[in-house]
Amino acid sequence: MTIAHWINGKRVPGTSGRTAPVTDPSTGAVTGQVAMASARDADSAIAAAAAAFPAWRDTSLTRRTQIIFAFRELLNARKGELAEIITAEHGKVLSDALGEITRGQEVVEFACGIPHLIKGEFTENASTRVDVSSIRQPVGPVAVISPFNFPAMVPMWFFPVAIAAGNTVVLKPSEKDPSAALWIAELWAEAGLPDGVFNVLQGDKEAVDALLVSPAIKAVSFVGSTPIARYVYESATAHGKRVQALGGAKNHMLVLPDADLDLAADAAVNAGYGSAGERCMAVSALVAVGDIADDLVGKIAERTVKLRTGDGMTGVDMGPLITRAHRDKVAGYIAEGQSAGARLVIDGREVEAEGESGGFWLGPTLFDHVSTDMSIYTEEIFGPVLSVLRVDTYEQAVELINANPYGNGTAIFTNDGGAARRFQNEIEVGMVGINVPVPVPMAYFSFGGWKNSLFGDLHAHGMEGVRFFTRAKVITSRWLDPSHGGINLGFPENT
Repeated sequence: MTIAHWINGKRVPGTSGRTAPVTDPSTGAVTGQVAMASARDADSAIAAAAAAFPAWRDTSLTRRTQIIFAFRELLNARKGELAEIITAEHGKVLSDALGEITRGQEVVEFACGIPHLIKGEFTENASTRVDVSSIRQPVGPVAVISPFNFPAMVPMWFFPVAIAAGNTVVLKPSEKDPSAALWIAELWAEAGLPDGVFNVLQGDKEAVDALLVSPAIKAVSFVGSTPIARYVYESATAHGKRVQALGGAKNHMLVLPDADLDLAADAAVNAGYGSAGERCMAVSALVAVGDIADDLVGKIAERTVKLRTGDGMTGVDMGPLITRAHRDKVAGYIAEGQSAGARLVIDGREVEAEGESGGFWLGPTLFDHVSTDMSIYTEEIFGPVLSVLRVDTYEQAVELINANPYGNGTAIFTNDGGAARRFQNEIEVGMVGINVPVPVPMAYFSFGGWKNSLFGDLHAHGMEGVRFFTRAKVITSRWLDPSHGGINLGFPENT
C-alpha cells in the first residue's frame, strides 16, 4: 500500500518514484510505503494552496465557522478510527492516542470562536470627521511541519487556527506515521472545506526545504528537535517568512521535602513513561531536594516495575518505540548512563513485552544519582528513561534547572504555596506546573518554551497563534457624505 499526498482535494501518488517504509512498531512489520515528495510535488501542493487562498480569504466568517464546527462534529464521532491509525503506526497505547486527539480537538473548538478572536478595533472621530480602525487579515498559504510523536495533536495546534483565520495550509507530516494526516484531510473534505485549503505533502528534507524557500509560503510552523528547529527558523526567515519553530526539551520535575511523595511518584511515572517517553513535555529529569530521594526513588520503582509494556491495542500501559533505530539509540543512552556511574535502578532493556518478538520494545528505565555531566542528562533521549538528580536545597535546584539550555516545561511538587509562587517567578522556563507534571495549557492559552526550546516570537495556539496567522492593518478614513442602501423589509441573514 502506498500512502499518497493530498493535493487540491484528492489523493495524489506523486512523481518522485521514491518511497519510504512505514512499520508497525509492535511487530516490526512493514505495513506500507509512503510517497516521498519531489520538488515538483511540493510545487503542486503549494500552488494548490496559493490558488485556493483568495476565495477562502474572502469566505465569510460565518461560513468558515460552520465548516470548522462540522469538522469538530465529524472528528468527535469518528475519533476512534483515527486513534487506531495512530497506534498502528506510532505504537502508543490506544487510550493515549485518544487523549492526543482530544487535546487537539481543544484547538478546533478554540478556532470555532474565530469571529470574536480576530475582531478589530475602532476609534470614531480620532481627528475631525476622521475615523481610525484596525483589522486582522490572513497571511496567505502557510506550512505546518510536524513530528512523529503526535501525528494528530501537533498539526492540530496550528491548522485549525490557520484555516479559521482565512489561510490555506500545506501540512508536511512525519514520514514515520503519515496516515493520520491523510485521514484528517479526508475529514476536512467531508466537512465541506474547499479543495486546496488543506493539503498534505508527504516526504523528507526535500519536501521541507521546498516549503522553506517557496515565495508563496508566508509562514512556517514547526515542531521537532532543536537542531532542526534552528535550521527551519534560519532558513525560512532568510526567505522572508514568519516562523514559530518549537524545538527540544529537557523537562525537570522538582520535588521539595514537604511534597506528598505518593502523589509525586505517581506523577513522575505518568509523565516520565507515558507514550514511551516520546513527548516533548515528558519529565526526564527529577530533582529531589534534601533527604527524600531514597524514599521517593523507592516509590517510583515500586510503581514502575508494575507497568506492562506491549502492543498498544491490547490494554497495556506502554507501547513500543517508533522505530528499531530509535529503540537502539535509547538503549545506547542507558548503557552510557550505566558506564558513567549512575545507579541503574530499573533496566528497560530487560523488559518482557506482551507482544511479538519483532516489536521495538524498551521498558521503563529508572536511574538514580545522575549528575549534570552525564549524557542521560545533557541529551534529549526521547524515550522511557527517568533520571533522578539529588540536591541539598531549593536554590541549588533552581540554579540547576535554569542552567539547562532548554526551557520548555517544568514542574514543582510541594505543599508550600510560597515556595511554589517563588518557583513560578524565578524559573526560566516557558510552561510551569505546580503539582501538575505535564503543564500543557488549554488551547485558549498558548503553548511554547523558552531558550533553545523555541525559535521565533509567537507560541502555538491561543491568542499568540491567532496573531501568528494574521496580520494587522490600520485604516484611517474620512467620509464627507453618508451612503444609502435600498429597502429590504426581510429579516437580515448571515451569509
